[in-house]
Amino acid sequence: MSKISVLVVDDASFIRDLVKKCLRNYFPGIRTEDAVNGKKAQAMLAREAFDLVLCDWEMPEMSGLELLTWCREQDNLKTMPFVMVTSRGDKENVVQAIQAGVSGYVSKPFTNEQLLTKVKQALNKVGKLDTLMNSAPTKMNSAFGNDSLSALTGGKPAVVGGAPAAAAVNPFAKPAAAAPAPAAAPSRGLLNSPPVKAPAAASAPASGRGQGQLRLPSGTQQCVIKALSIKEALLVVKRTDTLPQILDSAVLDLEQGDNAEIARLNGYLHAVVAFEQKPDSDWLQLTFRFVDQDAQKLDYISRLIARGTAQKHFVPGA
Repeated sequence: MSKISVLVVDDASFIRDLVKKCLRNYFPGIRTEDAVNGKKAQAMLAREAFDLVLCDWEMPEMSGLELLTWCREQDNLKTMPFVMVTSRGDKENVVQAIQAGVSGYVSKPFTNEQLLTKVKQALNKVGKLDTLMNSAPTKMNSAFGNDSLSALTGGKPAVVGGAPAAAAVNPFAKPAAAAPAPAAAPSRGLLNSPPVKAPAAASAPASGRGQGQLRLPSGTQQCVIKALSIKEALLVVKRTDTLPQILDSAVLDLEQGDNAEIARLNGYLHAVVAFEQKPDSDWLQLTFRFVDQDAQKLDYISRLIARGTAQKHFVPGA
């Protein structure tokens, strides 16, 4: 029996690895290939057949929407399942993708369960789900708890920075000793999240610059930007019952331009520490590492740094 082959398209290597690891963990017999943008994917689709494409939207050279439009113009690719895996979860973007012929839509950040559900639905529509399920184990290889961590480690316990296991239970330890806590069920977040008031030391000015919205698998939180570089951002968020987890994939939404358009920056949590120097701190400091390679997004981050908007609005210990 031939294997199901999947093409994963994303300019961020972290996301490509995350998706491929998820699929391989649950479907050991699956074949996965990847491309860094729509142009590379187009060349691969022109010379070999794939049963499914999982594709980002915002990429350099050729976007996911442009690739989808091209696929639907090709006689041999008109019915091929094509699932968008993107941080563009707004209604107008979903409608635009549906009109272009998308088979499914997964919003970043996603859980393994959400991704696998869309994969099954897409393949079921073209009668290839049975082939895929025949390659699946009788029991799931990895839990859906910390999806980003499970996808990268294959479900094995992670040791961050070589810290001993005893030290890993404290989520407020130094970054090298922090370990993921169990995650709650994913929340749809974004549009329904209540506003969070920042602590006095982290208050941003009335203009709202220096604030953003962080989308995590466990839900959406308002955040304050403490510092910003071309590779990462230091964010402060309100502590909730579900603690953010190291290696969780996430999306940072920031308003940009006069029309208040949203810049969606993809990344993952590199470190989680207490913002206040006490074990019951109400606020957490997150190190958010960017994974986007999109030139427009990198330019936007550079302009933010040049303006110094983030650094001016946060005074630790004030």
